[in-house]
Amino acid sequence: MEHRRILLCAGTGCISSGALKARDALLDELKTRGIADQFEVVASGCHGFCEQGPIFIVHPEDIFFCGVQKEDIPELVEEYLVNGRVVERLLYKDPHTGQRVKNHMEIGFYAKQKRLVLQNCGVIDPENIDEYLKKDGYEGLKKALKMKDTAIIEEVKKAGLRGRGGAGFPSGVKWEFTYKAKGDKKYVVCNADEGDPGAFMDRSILEGDPHAVIEGMLIAGFAIGADEGYVYCRAEYPLAIKRLRTALEQARERGYLGDNILGTGFNFNLKIKEGAGAFVCGEETALLASIEGERGMPRPRPPFPANSGLWGKPTCLNNVETFANVPYILRDGAEFFASVGTERSKGTKVFALTGKINNTGLAEVPMGMSIRDIIFDIGGGVKDGKAFKAVQIGGPSGGCLPEDHLDLPVDYDSLTKAGAIMGSGGLVVMDETTCMVDLARFFLTFTQNESCGKCTPCREGTKRMLEILERITQGKGEADDIETLEELAYSIKDSSLCGLGQTAPNPVLSTLRYFRQEYEEHINEGKCSAGVCTDLLTYYIDAELCIGCRACTKVCPSEAITGEKKEAHDIIIETCIKCGACIEKCKFDAVKTK
Repeated sequence: MEHRRILLCAGTGCISSGALKARDALLDELKTRGIADQFEVVASGCHGFCEQGPIFIVHPEDIFFCGVQKEDIPELVEEYLVNGRVVERLLYKDPHTGQRVKNHMEIGFYAKQKRLVLQNCGVIDPENIDEYLKKDGYEGLKKALKMKDTAIIEEVKKAGLRGRGGAGFPSGVKWEFTYKAKGDKKYVVCNADEGDPGAFMDRSILEGDPHAVIEGMLIAGFAIGADEGYVYCRAEYPLAIKRLRTALEQARERGYLGDNILGTGFNFNLKIKEGAGAFVCGEETALLASIEGERGMPRPRPPFPANSGLWGKPTCLNNVETFANVPYILRDGAEFFASVGTERSKGTKVFALTGKINNTGLAEVPMGMSIRDIIFDIGGGVKDGKAFKAVQIGGPSGGCLPEDHLDLPVDYDSLTKAGAIMGSGGLVVMDETTCMVDLARFFLTFTQNESCGKCTPCREGTKRMLEILERITQGKGEADDIETLEELAYSIKDSSLCGLGQTAPNPVLSTLRYFRQEYEEHINEGKCSAGVCTDLLTYYIDAELCIGCRACTKVCPSEAITGEKKEAHDIIIETCIKCGACIEKCKFDAVKTK
């Protein structure tokens, strides 16, 4: 009898929500009932829909159960696995219609995605090489090993694959540069130092499909004439490192890695280098310095890594998502890959959807899909019925785009023209309660803290910009602050040593471009319309709404609220520290700000 397959998401997000405890409870329950031999329980990688974890999917019926905890297991086994009655409360509930949905492809989050890189994530056991092989794993490598090195490079160029780590440089061109560079030793390096706040694309690929990354690096190594490679992964990704290490061991045992790979005479070895979590090490020259045992600081370019990289040798460096695309290009052909996307941005892109959005998680979409479709169809729209205000694309180095850019196609050129960047794929949604000046301050705080300090424009310039932003949000802005911010921003972009400094001003420039009135409001009127910058707020109590319940007085840390029981209260402005505790506690919306 064929086993029914139960896939449970065992990515970092679902594990933190109790997925492994639920799995253990399921195995125990099946064993107790004597039906364990009827089911195959598989711990997969991230299924993407992190908002709904832990996720269990039962095949072949494709029933999507979400939010499953160990306490739900007895009912799930009894009702569905034994008697075939779907447990309605564990099905996905559409936030707009209120309807329960059984199959995952009927859920809006999945319906408009096109999964290429993520096609195995949430589908196979990432710690079992046989499952990868059943999905045509290493077929791309086998095909490549029968081709000329130059033919492989031409295939990648013809596919139009561009680097998924930030700037979008054509991958085939980079490979060609490294191939043509003179050197008795060459390296392949994978950048898995994913440091953008809220970004977890590369981590999830390594956790859910590590062999795809290994295969992509093997193909690159064969094409450029390298026999050694490194995966540089931040140590904060222990599960990704664990599964990658397991995959490396299995690949060596099966002859896909090491000496004389598949009897072809091709030698290639891979090592893992754990990074300490410095954001600047996402920059390629800083990353290479870290692998060499030096402090992770960028160096001037040229020479570029393709000519002089790791230990001065020609080095091909791409990120996780880029390498994970390569096996499918070799296996299915450049034409297939190039048929997806736009003329200048081919294939798909994985985004991490976060912020004020109903469906948070990982979504892979064809290049050219509009921002509106990603946010409202896949992401389920803005939370709590709030109005959409802006979307931050490209992480702390990206830009904020307003509502009138919702129909902008997501591709490298369109985003750059609009003042944002693709980056590694972070996408943060903001609603009407977001202050854009405070948001720019938040992102600049991050990049300023992460500056390595090597070059003066980034080290000192971002600090000066941050000081101005802090002053504006505190109600101390001056008339010429906006002009000064713009002058500093363009100077830093033009003179910083590496990509971190060159893109650090982007959040400020994009918010000035599209939300300039908020800066002017803060400076000229001493007002924050979003109610975020507390120094610009005055708390008061609406006497018509206050019933004198005294709930606010009990939580006020500065004893700034006065009034008798059952009588309207008042706030002493001079004593109020604007902590917001009274607003959170009041059930009658009587506490307000102006």
